[in-house]
Amino acid sequence: MSEFEYPGEVRPPVNVLAARYASPDMVRTFSDDAKVYFERGLWIAVMEEQAALGLDIPADAIEAYRQVQPNIDHDSMRRREEVSRHDVNSRIEEFNALAGHQFIQLGMTSRDLTENVEQLQIRLGLDIIHDRIVATLGRFASRAAEYSTIAMAGRSHNVAAQTITLAKRFSNSGEELLLAYDKLNALKGSYPIRGIKGPVGTQQDMLDLFGGDANKVSKFEKRVSKRLGFASILGSVGQVYPRSLDLDVITALQQAAAGPSSFAKTFRLMAGNELVTEGFKKGQVGSNAMPHKMNAPTSERISSLYALLAGYATTAGHLAGDQWNEGDVSCSAARRVIIPDSFFVADGVFQSTMKVLDNMGAYPQVIANELDRYLPFLTTTKALMAAVKAGVGRETAHEIIKEHAVAVALQMREQGTSDNDLFDRLANDPRLPVSKQQLVDAIGNPLDLTGLAQSQTAHFVGEVQQIIDKYPEAARYKPTTLV
Repeated sequence: MSEFEYPGEVRPPVNVLAARYASPDMVRTFSDDAKVYFERGLWIAVMEEQAALGLDIPADAIEAYRQVQPNIDHDSMRRREEVSRHDVNSRIEEFNALAGHQFIQLGMTSRDLTENVEQLQIRLGLDIIHDRIVATLGRFASRAAEYSTIAMAGRSHNVAAQTITLAKRFSNSGEELLLAYDKLNALKGSYPIRGIKGPVGTQQDMLDLFGGDANKVSKFEKRVSKRLGFASILGSVGQVYPRSLDLDVITALQQAAAGPSSFAKTFRLMAGNELVTEGFKKGQVGSNAMPHKMNAPTSERISSLYALLAGYATTAGHLAGDQWNEGDVSCSAARRVIIPDSFFVADGVFQSTMKVLDNMGAYPQVIANELDRYLPFLTTTKALMAAVKAGVGRETAHEIIKEHAVAVALQMREQGTSDNDLFDRLANDPRLPVSKQQLVDAIGNPLDLTGLAQSQTAHFVGEVQQIIDKYPEAARYKPTTLV
């Protein structure tokens, strides 16, 4: 036998997202056990509300179902499905056999079960992501406050442009996350459940059960939906709820992950220039070939996870506009993947971002050295304004300054020197009525060149504090994932 022929028993691969990146809370919510348990809970709620509205369902039968709700045997249900070729039917048979009765699924179709339970899982998942965002915002605000007085070279197109604070890197990404937080909260508040609508959405079977009493049907559906935690019910749907709702959910998760993902890319660039570190711990290995490496693997993971989430959003967008008549199952295989995995990925993004923010460190001296190298370039706008005030045309002054700035930049790169003599060149150019002392004075304290960065950061920190005050327990969350 070849060394590349595996001789052991083959087991199905585990979901790597759930196993490595998502929290136990999120994994539990979308686990197979939880899905079966939730389905049985929905059946129990349906029976109780049907009985309360006059259907003949004995209380002891409902109690029998309740007693066996936790008894979940996937192997048994799988054997039943091999015969029936219908996954929901196998779960109906299993629950009936355990309870010794046949009172579940009255007036319902398979999608009355699966659609509502999937939406319950989505609602619970959104609650978890809400808390993850709160915890991550708190960490962005904490780092922003900590680094508010460290001036650094800000970059546009990844080229040194003007002076900013290190804090602004955190408040920029944090504010983007604040916007996503507002969107997610709006979605949580308005997200509607399909309800118990029957095979094509007309509720005909439930209407028949209640003897043609439409008021009872409406009351029944509202009661069941409330027990699932939903205040809003879709009024007119087919067999499935609109898949554009899935798109809404997954794009909300994508937007929530966008700020952390952009931050991770920026962090990787800063770490590569030795301005910051993720926090290299004893025993950690950056590379098994290059012992000196202290890279930023957690930030790299965030970028990778975000790419997955963007792909899931693309798939959800396709399914949203691909529904036939009152519904079909052409979307089911894709949705089995993209719904739970989108939540696993989003959870993983926030788990990882929190770890970066918790363990990171900055190197102020390296940051200052980089700033010193670029500072004369970063203050050329002050030379430009001074020249304009002295009567030189703006475009003329800009061309003169550009001539000298490009020459100095090329000299520094070609000769490998860090000496920046731009101020000398500008002061000695008779076309510019600007002295070297004026230029030196313009620099002063580099922190004075950061504009309103400090007040912008303070405003962001204040906004986050209001959220933390409202959800203090969520803000105290500590990451629980494997890596």
